[in-house]
Parts: sequence; structure tokens; C-alpha cells
Amino acid sequence: MRQMHSPGSAAHSKEKMPPYTNYHAQRSYPMPDEPFCTELNAEQRALKEKEKGSWTQLTHDEKVALYRLQFHETFAEMNRRSNEWKTVMGCVFFFFGFTALMIWWQRIYVFPKKPVTLTDEWKAQQLQRILDMKGNPVQGLASRWDYEKKEWKK
Repeated sequence: MRQMHSPGSAAHSKEKMPPYTNYHAQRSYPMPDEPFCTELNAEQRALKEKEKGSWTQLTHDEKVALYRLQFHETFAEMNRRSNEWKTVMGCVFFFFGFTALMIWWQRIYVFPKKPVTLTDEWKAQQLQRILDMKGNPVQGLASRWDYEKKEWKK
């Protein structure tokens, strides 16, 4: 039969687990459930004791230090812009360039040559053949060709 161990059992009492913090602050939720700093050193504990007295006795630096114990960032720090867009745009342009190089390489080394039917000479010969056969003389190409002057009608 298996034994069940609870977190408070003797097997785990020697190890100290790190404190679980539920700190979560952002612009839409500015007041977190727990303070930012949960484990205080001696200087911070003394400052917390001094906080219980009159706030006129505190210096500006002490007030800022108390704020930093409670909150990780100010609203100005939360709202400042990051430079992450530069990294994203750099990656986008890198992959565009890489894709362009791959397409260029494939056109040179992978894809076959153009078929002869796509050359300009072939297209000119095909057009001349259609005109010689007077193909679609009512509304098509042959209707726009002047056979006496051997040029396109204007």
C-alpha cells in the first residue's frame, strides 16, 4: 500500500520551500493582493516599523523605499514604451530577406527554364499566324488589323 505524504509531514520538514507569492500588478489591476517584497531584511523591517509612526518624520527616500517594498513599478514605469517592436520588426525583415533569397535561388537553380511558348519571338509568330488565318474577323484580333496597310487600325 502506498503512503500519502502531506506538505507538512516530517519528510519535508527539513527543506524550506520558497515563499509562494501571488504578486500580480499591471495597469488594469494596479493593487495586487500581496506586497512585492515578502521577505524583508533588517533595514527594511526597521523602515516598516518607522512607517507605523508619523509620516512627516519620514524622508522622501524612505517613502520611496516603502513604496518599492509594496509595489514593483510606478504607473509611469508600467506605461513606458518598450523597444520590443524593434526586435519584432528586425525578425520580420530578416525572414522577408531570407524568403527572397530562397525564391531567387530556386529560380536560378531549381525551376526549369521558361518554355519556348513564353518567348517574345514565339508570341510574335503566334500573333502573325492568327492574323494570317484571319481568326475571328468580326470582333476579335483580325477585326482590328488593316490587311492592306499591314498595321493596326486606329
